[in-house]
This record gives sequence, structure tokens and C-alpha cells, in this order.
Amino acid sequence: MPALAGIKRLAQERLLLGFALLALILAVADPRPVSDYRRWLQLPTLAGLLGLLICIQGIRDSGLVQRAAAALVARVHSLRGLGLLLVSSAALLSMVLTNDVSLFLLVPLTLAIGGMSNLPVLRAVILEALAVNAGSTLSPIGNPQNLLLWQYGQLPFLAFTRAMLPVFAAMFVLVVALTVLWMPRGRVQLHAEDVDGHPVSIAQAMLSVGALASMVLMMEHGHAVLGAMLLLVPFALLERGTLLRVDWLLLATFAAIFVGLGHFAELAPVQHALDDLNLDNPLTLYVSGIVASQLISNVPATVLLLRHAPDAAALAVAVNVGGFGMAIGSLANLIALRLAKQPRGGWLFHLVSVPFLLVCAPLVYGVWRWLG
Repeated sequence: MPALAGIKRLAQERLLLGFALLALILAVADPRPVSDYRRWLQLPTLAGLLGLLICIQGIRDSGLVQRAAAALVARVHSLRGLGLLLVSSAALLSMVLTNDVSLFLLVPLTLAIGGMSNLPVLRAVILEALAVNAGSTLSPIGNPQNLLLWQYGQLPFLAFTRAMLPVFAAMFVLVVALTVLWMPRGRVQLHAEDVDGHPVSIAQAMLSVGALASMVLMMEHGHAVLGAMLLLVPFALLERGTLLRVDWLLLATFAAIFVGLGHFAELAPVQHALDDLNLDNPLTLYVSGIVASQLISNVPATVLLLRHAPDAAALAVAVNVGGFGMAIGSLANLIALRLAKQPRGGWLFHLVSVPFLLVCAPLVYGVWRWLG
């Protein structure tokens, strides 16, 4: 039975299966040496992602974030205020815990609040998805594309953050404005004991937060692989259950994306097409990153354009903006909709997110070029 459940879960991972199939087809049609596959795999980036996933799962298992969120929610009395709190929390958490995992923490809490109040759950979840895409833009560890570009461009942590600050500010202001306009003004009555069902493990919280800080430092100094290996030891000894609950299929998905699109990007016809785009031009790079993200998601778009973009920070701006719009633009969008399981969720998401992109894209470009 566990094997059957595993097969069913794997069958649902369409992105993983699709890129694994692409990698397999290209391996047969265009054989390359093993050294190319090692380069495409982006091992430091994968190791950094693994280390972060372990730390994040540990923080989630400790109940620390859930307890803090529940305590804050208990002090909010209006639906609009609650919406602003959830959006701000999503943006803040995504800077440290990545956009995907922030949603894994907040969307279930949002659903629980909606079950005991008049909170419009789908609106709140859509706003949270937009907020994590905005918030994660600021941090090198906020999302996979930033992590990849940070490691590839060898940018200092603070230098990357400074480069993204005007972009994040423009995005977040738009999300806050949408929240104020879209969330109703009604009042909500909540009791903290109804929301907070998560006991806190202080020992696990301290281990996980300490591990997160050490992992970021190791990545900052170019030792992501060593950092991930060292991280496995204390968790294997003290929190083995956390390791079992890490999203290993997510890690496999990114490995398949890196290999499949890394190989695809080096095919001669693709190289010629990308060369013709003149990605040295900031506007061309910006538009190309957004359009590619709408078609294949922003992480694959980053892999596709990486070697042709002269400026890693400029590419980061483009693909982070590309996370808005179509749901496939960012994996966080798909995760939010899957967790919410609301009727017509995809329809309402696109009704909001596509116009949001059309407003956000020119605004962010102007702010970035003016202040960058």
C-alpha cells in the first residue's frame, strides 16, 4: 500500500515527469558527456535548496510559526486588517522560508480561519500567492530562481538584496493596494484557542532556526554542498521524522528542470534563437524573462536564459515579475491553488493575476531603471 500511494503521488507530479521525460529524450537524441550533466545539475544550488528545505520543514514541524501567526490573528478584528496581516506575513515569511513553504504554512491557517469566520478564503489565498511572489523577490533564498541566480552570479547576500529592494517595494505596494481594495470592510470575531492547535517544540525550533542561519552563512561563502551534508547529521540523529517529511519530490523536480532545460538551452537551434534576442538590451531581457515565465514558469525560464543574460540581477528582476500573470508563472501559484481547493479558484486567480501583471510589469521596470 505505501508503494502504491507513492506511485499515485509521483503520477501527480506532472512538472517532474514532464522535465524528466524531456531530459531522457534529449539524452537519447543528443548524447553528451557526464561532465555536461554535472554542470547542468547545478549541484551547489540543489544542495542549498536541500539545506533550506530541511531547515524549513524543521521550523514547520516545531509549530513556532503557526503559534506566532495564531497569536497575531487573535488580535485582529476586521477582515481587511486580517487580510493585510496575512499578506504581510506571507511576504515576510517568504523572504526567509521561501515562497512555496510560506504558503504551506499560511494557506492551511487561512483555511482554518475561514472555517470559523466570514473570511473570503479564496481571495485571501490569491493575495497570499501574490504576496509571496513579491516578498521572495527581495531575498536570495526567497525562491529557487533567486537562489540559482545568487549562486551562479556569485553576488554577495546584501548586494543582491539591495539590487532587489526597489523591485520588491513596487510589487509589495501593489499587493497591499489590491488587498485594501479587494478585501471587505466587515468585522471578524476569532478566539486564539480555536485557531492555535500547534504545540511548540522549543528544542526543535532552536535547532531549525540555528541550522537555517548556518546554512545561509555556508551558502554565502560558497560551501552549500558542505553545509547541506553537515545539516543532515543533527537532523538524522535528533529529528529523523523531519527528514522524512522534506519534500524530496520538489528537489527532484528542480533537478529534472535543471538537467532538462540546461540541455535544451545548449541545443544549436536554441542557442541561435537566444543569440538573436540581444539580451544585452535591458528591455529585451526584461520582456524575454517575463514571457518565458508565462510559458514555462519562472524557474525553467531562469535556467533557459541564464547563460545568455549578461546581468544576473537584471534576469532576477524579469523572472520574479514573470511569477505574476498565469498560474504556471510561479510554482507558488500552483501550490496555493492546490492547497486551497476552492471552486473556480483558477478562474478567479487569473482574473486578478493577469491584470496585476499588466500593471506591475511597466511599473517595476520604470522603478528598477530609475533607482537601479
